[in-house]
Amino acid sequence: MELTELCERYDDRLRTEAFDGIDASANGLQVGREGELDHAAFAVDAARETIDRAAEAGADVLCVHHGLSWGGIERVTGRSYDRIAALIENDMALYVSHLPLDAHPDLGNAAGVADHLGLGSREPFGSLESETIGLAGRASSTYSAAGLEDRLSDLDTGGGAVRVLDFGPEDVEDVAIVTGSGADWLAEAVERGVDAFVTGEGKQKVYHEAREAGVTVVLAGHYATETFGVRSLRALADDWGLETTWIDAPTGM
Repeated sequence: MELTELCERYDDRLRTEAFDGIDASANGLQVGREGELDHAAFAVDAARETIDRAAEAGADVLCVHHGLSWGGIERVTGRSYDRIAALIENDMALYVSHLPLDAHPDLGNAAGVADHLGLGSREPFGSLESETIGLAGRASSTYSAAGLEDRLSDLDTGGGAVRVLDFGPEDVEDVAIVTGSGADWLAEAVERGVDAFVTGEGKQKVYHEAREAGVTVVLAGHYATETFGVRSLRALADDWGLETTWIDAPTGM
C-alpha cells in the first residue's frame, strides 16, 4: 500500500478536515514522503521511545494520537530535532490523529471507553465549536462509584491510580466521557444531568465544581483513556493487509 493511500483512508474515515481550525494538532501526515509501505506501528505518543521502538520493529510509518506539531514548528532544535531526525534517519513516516480520533463515534477514544463500560443509548458529547469530542450513554446495569473505579482500573494505567471524586448518586447509570485532558467539559456534563463524568486527568477546580453539582468524576488516566483510538487504527490496517506493531508506552498519568 502507498503511504498516501493509507493517509487518505484514515483521513476520510476520521473526517480529519472537519477539525481544521479547531484542533491545535496538525492532523494527518506530519512527517514523510510518498512511498510504498507494508509495516505500520501504532502508539499513543510520538516520543523518542516509541519512534525508536517502531524503527526496531521495521515499521515504515508510526501512527499516533499525540504528534509533534501543535500550531506549527518554528524551530527544529532540541527534542524536536531528535524526534524528527530519528524518523528521517529510519525513513519512517508519522501519521497523527488527535481530536478526530477522540471524536469518532465508533473508532474513537471515547467510544472505546464507552464500550469498556458497556454504555448504550449513546449521544455526542463534549462540544468544541462545530464538533463534539466525546460521548454520553447509559450503562446496561448500574455502577457504584467504586464499581466504576474497579472497571476503569482494568485499563492500561501504567501503574497510575484511578481517582474518583464520589459526589454523585449512589447508583450510576448515565455517564459522559471526554478522554485525556477533558476536565473543562464537566459543566456540560452537569448540564446534561449525568450521574458521572469520566475523563483522563483533572484540574484543581474540578473537586469543588463536582461536589457542588452532585456529580461523580472519575480520573482514569490520560494515557489509559487514549489507547483505544490508535488500537482501532491498527485493526483497520490489519484488515487492509499491513503488518502491524502495537507499542505500549504507558506514562502512569
